[in-house]
Amino acid sequence: MVRGKIEMKKIENATSRQVTFSKRRNGLLKKAYELSVLCDAQLSLIIFSQRGRLYEFSSSDMQKTIERYRKYTKDHETSNHDSQIHLQQLKQEASHMITKIELLEFHKRKLLGQGIASCSLEELQEIDSQLQRSLGKVRERKEKQLLEENVKLHQKNVINPWRGSSTDQQQEKYKVIDLNLEVETDLFIGLPNRNC
Repeated sequence: MVRGKIEMKKIENATSRQVTFSKRRNGLLKKAYELSVLCDAQLSLIIFSQRGRLYEFSSSDMQKTIERYRKYTKDHETSNHDSQIHLQQLKQEASHMITKIELLEFHKRKLLGQGIASCSLEELQEIDSQLQRSLGKVRERKEKQLLEENVKLHQKNVINPWRGSSTDQQQEKYKVIDLNLEVETDLFIGLPNRNC
């Protein structure tokens, strides 16, 4: 005989409900035992009936299993709590970064001359001094680059110097000093030799 599907809802008849509870409880306890034996799983099952009676099964000591469960859930809750705190800190950092970026964008627009009509005299003077400092740094960097290029070119000429063939040309030596680097160069003063 084929059993029909049972609708999953509370059984209204108290006697039928008690019979179904007893049969299914025993089936559940049997399945729990089989699972613990076949799979070597540590398993504990606790059932309270509608009348408050306790039915239980445990493959090992019930108290140890319950303690293990409590420790696991406590660690898991602590881990979740730590993750939430870390996430909150990251959100705060992102918010601070957004504020800083907006402030930098605001100052950048002012330095580019956008929206300075509403600036006070002190703000305009501050913008002017910032621009002067920035210009000085740019000039300093450019001068340093040019001096370094000059030294490199000079060193290249020292390695492969161009020498004139005339003995009557006057030869003078000049020293070029850059930072802590001393470089000598040979310069020829006079007309070039014409051997035509």
